Amino acid sequence: MFFKQFYLGCLAHGSYLVGSKGEAAVVDPQRDVDQYIEEAEKNGLKIKYILETHLHADFVSGHRELAAKTGAQIIFGAKAGALFDHIAAKDGDTFDVGSIKLRILETPGHTPESICILADDLDEEASPSKLFTGDTLFIGDVGRPDLVAVRGFSQEQMASMLYDSLYDKLAKLADETEIYPAHGAGSLCGKNLSDERSSTIGKQKLFNYAFKPGTAKQDFIKLVTTDQPEVPAYFPKDVELNRQGPVQLSEIVRPRPINGVEVNKEMQRGTVLLDVRSGQEFASGHVKGSLNIGLSGQFASWAGTLIPVETPIILLANDEESIEEAVMRLARIGIESVIGYLEGGVIGWSNAGFEIVETPVITVDELRSELDEGEKIFVLDVRRVGEYAGGHVDGAKNIPLAELSKHITEIPRDGQIALICASGYRSSIAKSLLEREGVTNLMNVLGGMKAWNSSNAEATVSTTCSQ
Repeated sequence: MFFKQFYLGCLAHGSYLVGSKGEAAVVDPQRDVDQYIEEAEKNGLKIKYILETHLHADFVSGHRELAAKTGAQIIFGAKAGALFDHIAAKDGDTFDVGSIKLRILETPGHTPESICILADDLDEEASPSKLFTGDTLFIGDVGRPDLVAVRGFSQEQMASMLYDSLYDKLAKLADETEIYPAHGAGSLCGKNLSDERSSTIGKQKLFNYAFKPGTAKQDFIKLVTTDQPEVPAYFPKDVELNRQGPVQLSEIVRPRPINGVEVNKEMQRGTVLLDVRSGQEFASGHVKGSLNIGLSGQFASWAGTLIPVETPIILLANDEESIEEAVMRLARIGIESVIGYLEGGVIGWSNAGFEIVETPVITVDELRSELDEGEKIFVLDVRRVGEYAGGHVDGAKNIPLAELSKHITEIPRDGQIALICASGYRSSIAKSLLEREGVTNLMNVLGGMKAWNSSNAEATVSTTCSQ
């Protein structure tokens, strides 16, 4: 069996290519698909099937793009209701790829149409099966059950289905069965995902908090419906794009250069100027009213979380390569509303006669020193609730970044505000959000809680969190 995992770090997304005797199948492809075609051709394989474990909410899949380029057939679970030519697979259906037999397991719970795909090479009977689990079973977690309320299911109903899928089907597979999920740590499709890329059924029974033998259904339901992360606004849109079939990437209009004067007019009309540079570059000089989401982190997920769907976007970057990368990464989550980029970046803005704004940063040592001296500094921790509960600066207020816009009135307007997250990435985003809302006296804490803890500063562990 030929096997390769493709991992897209910015979306914590795993996709897969399996092949045998000149034929291949792709599981859960990302939107830009040339890598699968190139890898298949390099290994003498022709892609025969494209299998989707479910209608993904966190990214736009490449099933239609890949089918158009290869002639492969698309396979979805029968309950997906996809609105294009595809095979609607049911529990127990099998598909042959060379000597590999792919067997469909219907595993509703994360979504009603979720499937897992069990792969066995009949020429390698001694080798363990491979199970592509999609968002049903992760390494260290299981799929969240709260994303389909708009489709008429409560999270408790979905959690009940998920329990049956996990314990009545997957738990009965051989312990040595290898599992390959669609996501790892950093994805919003679960709350406790590991950064490991593969595991086995047996290991997950030992170490996965939600997949332990003997767990009662009601306990499981409570477990998986509690403390799930935020649901970005773009998730429902991506589900429908994947059901209907997105346009090919070549049809997306490429951004054009826009001068500073025109960008200023667009911003007044509600267009978002999205600065994709690092937080430190943003702090040293940026356009007032711009939103900073650096390409170095979970760029697309935060853009989809914080920018309303269909809002026109103008990009600000250091070079055209970064512009192209930003456009692609936004397209991967279904944001296709980039109309252009600021010509000349911040220098172009300055040359057009507009002000460049700077905002201060503060090191953890400086922050600790000022707090020890009794300086009036409001420390705002924008990490998620669970992160804050695991340790935070004494006296810091917790408002998760995804909820910040709803809690602007809780931010004091007098005195200095120090923004902190895990590393400085989210706090820079928060700083730009608050600036857009007219909040001043902001400082980004360099290195975030990682730097705070490593500098031997005292972190307070708490079981209660302010919202």
